[in-house]
Amino acid sequence: MTKEDVNGTVVELSGETCYDNNAIEERETAEAGGACQAVPGPEIEKPAPYAGMPKEVLLLYSGQARYRLPREIIFWLAIVTSLMLAGATVAIIVVSPKCLNWWQSSPLYQLYPRSFQDSDSDGVGDLRGIQTKLSYFEYLNVKSISIGSIYKSSSNDFGYEVEDFREVDEVFGTMEDFENLLAAMHDKGLKLVMDFIPNHTSDKHVWFQMSRNRTGKFTEYYVWHDCHHYNGSTTPPNNWLTVYGDSAWDYDAIRGQCYYHQFGKGQPDLNYHSYHVQEEMIEVLKFWLQKGVDGFRVDAVKFLLEADHFRDEPQVDVMQRPENISSYSELHHDYTTTQLGLHDILRNWRNVLDEYSREPGKYRSMFTDSFDDNKIATTMLYYGSSRIKEADFPFNFYLTRLENQLYSRNVFELVDLWMANMPQGHWPNWMVGNQNVYRVMSWAGQDYINVINMLLLTLPGTPATYYGEEIGMDNINLNSGNAEDPGKLNVNPEVARSPMQWSSDDNAGFSKSNRTWVPVHSEYRSVNVQMQKNDSGSTLAVFRALALLREKELPLHRGWMCYVYNDSNVFAYARELDGFKRAYLIILNFGQGTSTDLQSKIPGLPKMMHIRLSTRAENNGQMVKTSAIGTARGEGLVLEYHPEWLFHRLNRYEKQCFISDRACYLSMLDILYKTC
Repeated sequence: MTKEDVNGTVVELSGETCYDNNAIEERETAEAGGACQAVPGPEIEKPAPYAGMPKEVLLLYSGQARYRLPREIIFWLAIVTSLMLAGATVAIIVVSPKCLNWWQSSPLYQLYPRSFQDSDSDGVGDLRGIQTKLSYFEYLNVKSISIGSIYKSSSNDFGYEVEDFREVDEVFGTMEDFENLLAAMHDKGLKLVMDFIPNHTSDKHVWFQMSRNRTGKFTEYYVWHDCHHYNGSTTPPNNWLTVYGDSAWDYDAIRGQCYYHQFGKGQPDLNYHSYHVQEEMIEVLKFWLQKGVDGFRVDAVKFLLEADHFRDEPQVDVMQRPENISSYSELHHDYTTTQLGLHDILRNWRNVLDEYSREPGKYRSMFTDSFDDNKIATTMLYYGSSRIKEADFPFNFYLTRLENQLYSRNVFELVDLWMANMPQGHWPNWMVGNQNVYRVMSWAGQDYINVINMLLLTLPGTPATYYGEEIGMDNINLNSGNAEDPGKLNVNPEVARSPMQWSSDDNAGFSKSNRTWVPVHSEYRSVNVQMQKNDSGSTLAVFRALALLREKELPLHRGWMCYVYNDSNVFAYARELDGFKRAYLIILNFGQGTSTDLQSKIPGLPKMMHIRLSTRAENNGQMVKTSAIGTARGEGLVLEYHPEWLFHRLNRYEKQCFISDRACYLSMLDILYKTC
């Protein structure tokens, strides 16, 4: 066999030389058989393992037991650990309660856009003005903002006579201003809830103009009915009344029929018996959802449908002459409120919001505005059923009754009215003021404003506060100053829509205009945000401290609430959570100064408790004997203690305790779980 060397010289090879894979033993090909045979060669010493060794050396040792076994042990430990972590994660997810959503975790701040902040010096609040005040919501620790109607509207009802559901009224700015406000809010982690006004439109709306002319599908967009004509006069088709007490029917000469309006003459009711109307309003919702709106307050929801038989509504006093009826309360509104099919409409809207809630962190909320007087069961229907959800909650107007009856037992009864009737597993809410009722300060006074705020912010559920209540703003007299007033702002001269009182500057820092749309309150120089920020005992300081405490302490925002005690002066309840080392006893004085002995009434109660927060700043941090808990007139206390037992676990309190989503706290892992 020959082989050419690198110089091109041919050399003779006597046999074929080869090596095994380890290059240790030399083999030569036998002449007879041509096979490669092992020939002993010089012994080569194995190199010792060293850092950075090549693969060839590593392979010499990797198969040895002392290296292979640790490697396999580590491998299987990693597998088992991963499986255990995955199992633990699944178990935690399974046993963990749902996280609170944004509309549950924060108070809801309701503002009236005309009165919050004016950016262009025309005397009317606007969207840019709201944007300049977003840091104020952060200061308050409030993350959910409900803004009143900003739709293009006539001025007769300040935004509630809608001329176009897809346009911003120029008095508030432009659609670009709205989009900028919404983006700025989201950048700060704030949520925006819009008013949705589905019951009626303005009579200037293009839909109404087309309906009165019987144009296509718009012909049946509103509730029309033939009137009675006799001796040159026109009488309505039945006895239905507006909420103001006059006839709910007005004759339209163009169409030759009467149209129905449950509110003002310029606010004709939409006809929800029409499929086209239902589809139209769904498209309105989608328009704003696509803009990024986080939720809606559905206004006047109980009025959406009317009975299509148009019979007279029954009188409360059957002996009263029909022609003498002049008040809304003198009829039973069996045919004009809460009609069959109403909840089907709400479920359809809920489905639309759910479609836009699929992206994580983008839940879209719906709250309904429907005060059903004494029909608490009717109000609770807006929660939906156990299988079909409607509103996240219907607004709770029952505490507004405190205006006429502010005393401890009445507070307890109104709180219990809601809690005892709310479907299991649902979320309560609480409000005392809004744009259509007197301000809390006007009927509670300085003595009780702080304890009412403490009530709202320590009860379970979502508290809703109306702008200015956090600083104790009062009503104004509409005739007390120079203001623009269309004449239908409120049936009373005192109103709750005056400009926000920011500072002691002219117009309370609300506007640089010489004229505001309604007067600024005359006492704004002593009641304003700027002054109260510097006063640790102010109404603002108390509100802010309560909002921070509610967010920080688990028992306050998702624990049990148990009634503990109430008498003519004091209403007391506990907030507690299984496994949590702290519990809270809330003592609220709605009467006169008193001393309350809970030690003798509740055996086993700790003898001493720590005042975590008082509506009187000088009492913060003190210790108090539970045998003599002193409270001044209108004082509220949040008492902190370390419980040895929990109220909700005692049979005695079984029917006095409530929780929406049961949870227990595991301190070792700092997690909540629900299997307790």
